[in-house]
Amino acid sequence: VQLQASGGGLVQPGGSLRLSCAASGDIAGINEMDWYRQAPGKPREVVASITSGGSPAYADSVKGRFTISRDNAMNTVYLQMNSLKPEDAAVYYCTALVYSDDDGHSHYWGQGTQVTVSS
Repeated sequence: VQLQASGGGLVQPGGSLRLSCAASGDIAGINEMDWYRQAPGKPREVVASITSGGSPAYADSVKGRFTISRDNAMNTVYLQMNSLKPEDAAVYYCTALVYSDDDGHSHYWGQGTQVTVSS
């Protein structure tokens, strides 16, 4: 199973970006999907999570600005980021709890996509 993240880049404060992460491989189903981020010198932190049924959860720091969603048919999770702040700058990682008939449940990470917020 591979997770391919995309959509990062450079944006000015107050701007928006949309991250995508597509899972591929031996997938019978995907339970929770998450977005994490890690800024230089800081620990990795969870930003948003979404269940297979579409119920989201957010870190307090991004509530009201970020929206997580998923397309189960496409095995893809999205993160719409609005009103971006310099403190949102980080490498963003997607994760997925994947079920396969051969391996049962396994947790996978994407490769990370850089988000830079600067004027």
